[in-house]
Amino acid sequence: MMDRIQLNDPRLDAIEPELIRIRRHLHAHPELRHEERDTSAYVASLLTQWGIHVERDIGGYGLVGVLRRGNGTRSIGLRADMDALPMQEHNRFAHASRVAGRMHACGHDGHTAMLLGAARYLAEHGGFDGTVNFIFQPAEEGGAGARLMIEDGLFERCPMDAVFGAHNWPGIAAGHVALRPGAIMASSNTFSLELTGVGSHAAQPHRSVDPVLAATSVVQTWQSIVSRNLDPKEAAVLSVTEIHAGSAGNVIPGHARLSGTVRAFSDDVLDLIERRMREIAQGIAEAHGVRAEFRFDRVYPALINDARSTDFAARVLSDLIGDTRVDAQVDPQMPSEDFAFYMKHRPGCYVFIGNGDGSEYGNCGCAIPLHNPNYDFNDAVLKTGVAWWVSLAREWLAAGATVARHAEEMHVL
Repeated sequence: MMDRIQLNDPRLDAIEPELIRIRRHLHAHPELRHEERDTSAYVASLLTQWGIHVERDIGGYGLVGVLRRGNGTRSIGLRADMDALPMQEHNRFAHASRVAGRMHACGHDGHTAMLLGAARYLAEHGGFDGTVNFIFQPAEEGGAGARLMIEDGLFERCPMDAVFGAHNWPGIAAGHVALRPGAIMASSNTFSLELTGVGSHAAQPHRSVDPVLAATSVVQTWQSIVSRNLDPKEAAVLSVTEIHAGSAGNVIPGHARLSGTVRAFSDDVLDLIERRMREIAQGIAEAHGVRAEFRFDRVYPALINDARSTDFAARVLSDLIGDTRVDAQVDPQMPSEDFAFYMKHRPGCYVFIGNGDGSEYGNCGCAIPLHNPNYDFNDAVLKTGVAWWVSLAREWLAAGATVARHAEEMHVL
């Protein structure tokens, strides 16, 4: 009979203080994307100390702890991200960032600590037959570290039949989780528009070809795409976040630049938005007599949870924490996640773990959001994350032919 972990497991209680220490050490020593050298070395040293084989330097500072037990041929991947954000922390507690302009404001310190906790627990107590791959990924924050690890041979060096990920989520109560089949996080895409006209004295606008006037027309008309071209049942965001033009109040500049982001949950919607943005920009530029150069870059794809894997994960979570604490149809979220790249190659599921609903912040009345200078990962949810990873690994590997057959159907083995 399977050794099932419970949240009140004394073996879990025994390692919780160390997990809190690890998490706070990581928080105090943040490293940005593609710079996670010390973080990677720290994680590798702990895994090695616990007797887990480590594959290092995958896609940069990425690494995988490989733990095998028994004779089982099935394998599972569990992923945590390691990088921090380029922002100044406002917190003043003892474990606040010691590096100016760098902060773990997205909870990757907590994700890494939870996965390390699961690695230690499974190394010490086993209870599974097969291989668990603990993926510690660099450069999630805009660096496409997942894609880099895959391109650098992740699945060849560490074969796995499925991959699962998790992110802490402020606004969801601690001890609760949320997931959904299909699209759960949007694609991330960037755009820029360069408009070139002819500059002049601001008192002689007739001598100019004004790119600023064209730019304002483009910004306004782009906003009609979501409201007038997109099916109302679909969801998307188009935000112009930068406008750069001019250097003096009495000069009409010869150049203007726009840039921003587009978020969507399907390629069809994204194709429509990109096409209409290009058509509008070129049409308005022609009407104003300026030259337009439009660029649209698809950075992260939408994160699409595999339906069977999600159903499996929901059942494991319900057994662990109870049905009332599992939201299996959470609304899709507009932020993006490069875990989406794994889902292009393997079946799996991405889960939100509640970081708190705001009650722990007293008079604030709301949860401090991700990417906020006052954010901190909630150490009270570390045990939930560890128990989830342990339960998932054991039960997925024990599920046998059903999951193996599904992986084959996904054409990934």
